[in-house]
Amino acid sequence: MTPRTGVAGAEALEAGTPGTPAAGTPEAGGSPEDDHGRGAGRAPRPALRRLVAGDLDEFAAAAWGREARLSRAADLAEHADADHPPAFGDLFDLAAVDELLSRRGLRTPFLRIAKQGTVVDSRHFTGEGGVGAEVADQVQDDRVAALFADGHTVVLQGVHRTWAPVADLVTDLAAELGHPAQTNAYVTPASSQGFSAHYDVHDVFVLQVAGTKRWHVHAPVHPDPLRSQPWNDRADAVAERAAEEPLIDEVLEPGDALYLPRGYLHSATAQGEVSAHLTIGVHVLTRWAVVDALVNALTGDPELRGSLPLGIDAADPAALAPHVEAVAARLAETLAAPDPDRTDRVARRLRRRAWTGNRPEALAPLAQAAAASSADDDTAVRRRRGLHHRLRPGGDGDPVVLELADRTVTLPAGTRAACERLLDGRPARAGELPGLDADDGAVVVRRLLREGVLLPV
Repeated sequence: MTPRTGVAGAEALEAGTPGTPAAGTPEAGGSPEDDHGRGAGRAPRPALRRLVAGDLDEFAAAAWGREARLSRAADLAEHADADHPPAFGDLFDLAAVDELLSRRGLRTPFLRIAKQGTVVDSRHFTGEGGVGAEVADQVQDDRVAALFADGHTVVLQGVHRTWAPVADLVTDLAAELGHPAQTNAYVTPASSQGFSAHYDVHDVFVLQVAGTKRWHVHAPVHPDPLRSQPWNDRADAVAERAAEEPLIDEVLEPGDALYLPRGYLHSATAQGEVSAHLTIGVHVLTRWAVVDALVNALTGDPELRGSLPLGIDAADPAALAPHVEAVAARLAETLAAPDPDRTDRVARRLRRRAWTGNRPEALAPLAQAAAASSADDDTAVRRRRGLHHRLRPGGDGDPVVLELADRTVTLPAGTRAACERLLDGRPARAGELPGLDADDGAVVVRRLLREGVLLPV
């Protein structure tokens, strides 16, 4: 039988301080996948289902990171339900654009404005916030209106942080994909183009939400570009490729979605009316990130930390040659040697990128504090969506350590089964947790509510 928490453990939980900040990145990786599934028995991935028509497993195997895919509204509508109607009208629209620009107190860099590829200096559309808001870079709605009337494209950046329906979608999508994601909104006047042909260094899902845009998509000039390899480093090759016959030349209408892997050239022109689309950028983890993590995991090797000679000319290849060869040989030797801890060290570095890329589901601070103080054995809770976490392995007699993106939370021995149940993504009642009596279950729930791990149902 799983040990119960006992009075001493309950007192420690009640008196517990907020979780200990993580020292660097905690141990091996994890993600909020319990309610989305992997492999056999995979859940239906509802966020990705909204963006991609057809077989999602086929998309993952054949298109992800490899080829552009267009999903028409009519095909996506076959998968729509009452909570998520087709055409993305529940996510974002032109009224949302006006709301954000006029009443939400946006500041740079949450707004960019551009025309024909030229970005307008923010001084032309921001200004003083007025009494009680002593900031100098608040968006000025009248200036934005004038620029938009003059044919400029409005780019609302970080919409996943400023508009709740988009935030909810991106939280779920990032969890399903296993890669961080963000969202911008592009609003273009009739018959205008905001940006010339270019490629992004992240994958994108384009969601047409209002009006129509004609999209031209061309094959990459530099496949799978890294973040350090932007398109303007290859501007001539991009311009040359953009003059060729496109792979895709289609008009996107409301409800259509387009997937573009990083590196694919694209440009879009609004047709005869104001057009708006959301771009969900997926900041994919790459094999190069594994290479980087492998090399950085070798910082414990004193030979690789050694200084180059005094007076060396680092610009002289001949002077550097013996040192380059010596380091390369040492790297090859070290990486070829068996190392049972190598994967854990790499996972720690990759997990930092994945876990800090997106915030979990929003919580209401005042309501959360009230729930944490009043929870009892009848309180129902669920894990916060998008919360990256991992229960550190341990025996029945060991304290239970819950690793989060920025800290660890330690709970008494005997609470592991209860924690596993609370973290599995399903609603749970405090008085019905495995291995704990009703009072101790309420104590654990109160602690995890205070830590922002759980939300009241």
